[in-house]
Amino acid sequence: MDIWTAMQALILGVVEGLTEFLPISSTGHLIVVGDLLDFNGETATAFKIIIQLGAILAVMWEFRQRIFDVVRGLPREPQAQRFTFNLLLAFIPAVILGLAFADLIEHWLFNPITVATALIVGGIVMIWAEKREHEIKAETVDDMTWSLALKVGFAQCLALIPGTSRSGATIIGGLVFGLSRKAATEFSFFLAMPTMVAATVYSLFKYRDILQLSDLPTFAIGFVTTFVVAMFTVRALLKFIANHSYAVFAWYRIGFGLLILATWQLQLIDWSTAQG
Repeated sequence: MDIWTAMQALILGVVEGLTEFLPISSTGHLIVVGDLLDFNGETATAFKIIIQLGAILAVMWEFRQRIFDVVRGLPREPQAQRFTFNLLLAFIPAVILGLAFADLIEHWLFNPITVATALIVGGIVMIWAEKREHEIKAETVDDMTWSLALKVGFAQCLALIPGTSRSGATIIGGLVFGLSRKAATEFSFFLAMPTMVAATVYSLFKYRDILQLSDLPTFAIGFVTTFVVAMFTVRALLKFIANHSYAVFAWYRIGFGLLILATWQLQLIDWSTAQG
């Protein structure tokens, strides 16, 4: 592994750690930054998915006490059973649609122009969702019904389109369907756990023939960097949403999307042929 490859892995690890749990699309940022760094191809695609495991381990560590309480209470506590059932129910739609359309989506939509469009549209929806009058049906994740969980699960399916943002889709979906901002954010974190672990396992299986032992140092740099950066990002986000709305992220999405489209239209960067 040369120094440039190590720098690519480090930069993408920082990008993944910063963006995975913010509603601004980590996949979209990885596609755009990866193209700028000329870090593309099947191995790069596998790298971008696998380093997500570093982010999910960070959030699992942050919520380790809650996870332990749920696991310990599963045999006899209705609250733990209901929470686990809701989580699994919300997880199912993305699994079904992901397995059915993942290859088509990766082939046709993993490019910066799609990302830019999804960022802008998602930002507009986010502003609308924040401005509309909220009817809170679930103040905490423990108050959620199975129907609310399933609705959030279907909202997560929108994140199959790169640039939409998995956390953005689940958080804004949660707000629209009646979750408090705190409940929507925390459920998004918990739902990320099975979703991203499944995506990582699927990616390892799918790309098993092209992954080489020599790729391990590159993947390790990206993984560790993602874990450390994501740890700080999760803590900062939880503090931020206690007193702020998600509007700032919506405007960031719109601005970033417009910047990509502007550089494309002005032919400053040839995004149109880029492939993630």
